[in-house]
Amino acid sequence: MENKERKVGTVSRGIRCPIIREGDDLAQIVTDSVLEAAESEGFELRDKDVISLTESIVARAQGNYATTDDIAADVKAKLGGGTIGVIFPILSRNRFAICLKGIAKGAKKIVLMLSYPSDEVGNELADWDKIDEAGINPHSDVLSLERYREVFGVHPLKFTGVDYVAYYENLIKECGCDVEIIFANQAKAILGYTDTVLNCDIHTRARTKRLLKAGGAKTVLGLDEILTSPVNGSGCNEKYGLLGSNKSTEDKIKLFPRECKDLVLDIQGRIKAATGKSVEVMVYGDGAFKDPQGKIWELADPVVSPAFTDGLIGTPNELKLKYLADNDFKDLSGEELKKAISDSIKAKDGSSLVGNMAAQGTTPRQLTDLIGSLCDLTSGSGDKGTPVVLVQGYFDNYTN
Repeated sequence: MENKERKVGTVSRGIRCPIIREGDDLAQIVTDSVLEAAESEGFELRDKDVISLTESIVARAQGNYATTDDIAADVKAKLGGGTIGVIFPILSRNRFAICLKGIAKGAKKIVLMLSYPSDEVGNELADWDKIDEAGINPHSDVLSLERYREVFGVHPLKFTGVDYVAYYENLIKECGCDVEIIFANQAKAILGYTDTVLNCDIHTRARTKRLLKAGGAKTVLGLDEILTSPVNGSGCNEKYGLLGSNKSTEDKIKLFPRECKDLVLDIQGRIKAATGKSVEVMVYGDGAFKDPQGKIWELADPVVSPAFTDGLIGTPNELKLKYLADNDFKDLSGEELKKAISDSIKAKDGSSLVGNMAAQGTTPRQLTDLIGSLCDLTSGSGDKGTPVVLVQGYFDNYTN
């Protein structure tokens, strides 16, 4: 029988699972859910398929939770409980407000320093046009709350309508803590107010800590250094602390999952035993993409994937088909063109194509960042009920 050419490339499927609770055998549940989906939908697993799990169900199965009182106890123990500079937080009720509640409970006064015109992931609290009109230099100017209101008035977030400046101010006061708010983009600006600093930025945190220490700060900690071990029996994250945490209830957070490489290897092994296929498995959180409308960069987690099997290490090594078609093989068409392009792809020897003209415009991002973004968009952030995503054909190319 003639070997038929496959007409479909990458397919991403959300897989329905039961609601996961603390202590559940997640490896078994994920394995069963994928195999049941394959049977009911009539597809087969193949080598190099990718099974991805949201970080949320991993942390839930681990029972990785903490209360605002746990955060307060750790903040007080590590930062002294007096005046703390809390700098560069993101503007988020889900991601940061609940952490701020715990921080405020562990301090007498907070000097809250917000970056402007937006936070690190693109949530805006000021307008570039007004900055230009007022002759403000965001690289050097430190604004008081009064000056901010004078220039920008109330600037609620586009999608949620929340004025985060007032929201964070009130939240801190409600915890019985004094608050002063300033706006600045230079980390060392906080040192004019206090020498004890908690920097809350995510992807720029190492540089911020370095600049503060060089500027003479007495104590500098990042969010990644709070709740790195259990407090009063709480959950924790040894590597990322409070980074990647989410609001669970009004008084409780779900932390980013703890070490879970063994989990992805366990699922990989169970699928191999059940089907004979060698799949890859990863845990994913936020996808790493930017929204052109709201200017928000999605990545509020410290990494897209905290754990993955070894076949997902590295970046794609792809040729741009349209470049080959328009340049190297511009005189060919039909079957001849198809064969020439297929031969070029087959001739790739695994060495890096970076710098090769035929690879320009391809995306040399980490495989886990690309696949994690695909999975995040597939699972959505609401009520789809598919915390596991099966990606098939991702490693196929034109010749498969």
